[in-house]
Formats: sequence, C-alpha cells, structure tokens
Amino acid sequence: MPQSADNRFSCACGTLTGHVRNMSPGTVVRAVCFCADCRAADLNLGQPDPAKTGVDLVQVSPSDVSIDSGEAHLALFRLYPSGLLRWYADCCKTPMFNTTATPKIRLVAVRTNRIDHPERAGPVRARAFVPKRKGKRGHEHPMRMIWPVAVRSLAGLISGDWRNTVFFDPETRNPVRDATILTQDERSALGLRPQAVGPAG
Repeated sequence: MPQSADNRFSCACGTLTGHVRNMSPGTVVRAVCFCADCRAADLNLGQPDPAKTGVDLVQVSPSDVSIDSGEAHLALFRLYPSGLLRWYADCCKTPMFNTTATPKIRLVAVRTNRIDHPERAGPVRARAFVPKRKGKRGHEHPMRMIWPVAVRSLAGLISGDWRNTVFFDPETRNPVRDATILTQDERSALGLRPQAVGPAG
C-alpha cells in the first residue's frame, strides 16, 4: 500500500471512526508535546499519565480529516475559556484531536495512537515543552511545527479551503459542538496553575 494512502483512525471502543487522507512524511508533521496542558487533558479523560512519554501527535490539514461513523459521539472540552479545542469520543473518553478555536488556522493534531499506520507520518520531527535541567522546558525544532501551519493557513484563506472541515460550521465559524470548559477547581485538581501557559500541540 502506498505511503500516502488514507489512514484510518478510531476511538478505543471503535465507535467513532474516520480517516486521514494524504498522510506521508511530506504532507504532515509528527510531533510530541510535553506541556502541562496536554498532560492535564489526558488525565481529565481518565487516560494514563503521559508525563514521561509526552503526547504523540500528527499535525494534518483539516480538509484531509473525515469521519465515517459515530459522529454523534464526537465531543469537545477546553481546559480554559480561551484554550485549545480538545476533541474526544464520549463513548469511551478517548482523546482524538486538537484544533485551535478558529477554522482559519488550518491545523488538526491527530493522536498518533488512534491511527492504524502511524509509520506513514514518518518519525517525530519536533518536540515541545521538553523537560530540561532545573525544571526548565524547551522546544526542539519548533519551526517544523509552526511553518507548515502558517503556509496552509495562508493558502486556505486565499482559496477558501478553510471552510472544508468537519470541526467547524463554515457559516458561523463556530465549533460543531459546544465545549465543556473546566472550572478553576477542576484545573487545580489536574495540577494546572491558574495562569498556566498553553501548549503548542
């Protein structure tokens, strides 16, 4: 099967399924994020703590993501009122995707462990919020994550392709689901500080 073939994804119980088109090392970026927000998001859904491994993500174009079944189980939450949109399957509490709050930024970060052939995305090319000495954190090759998103977003604004997404209503530009927003108490219980810095993924 060619490396750019469609790649199927599914939640843990197999109810929410779909596919990502055009997945190859030349069209997507695989990255790992170690930020506190990504860790808290997993813990909020009852997932294993990813503090040591980070969260493995594949950054793809929204127009390449389709949902084939179980769309009614696509749900959404935000750690903060202005935080990333974190999409999950409410049938089994599986984290699935991250997007920004606007469809004009053409980014979907797909959870690598939810796709059938992660090797088609190639090796990890960037890491964000990597733990360093003395409690500090740093990024490894951040422009490999940022530059493709900037190029896609500009091209999408010119062509109008930003409207082609399953995550937003193209007329209102609002997410297709209402987001549950965690309270400060809920964030504190997950180990987040009141003014935590948001993630890159």
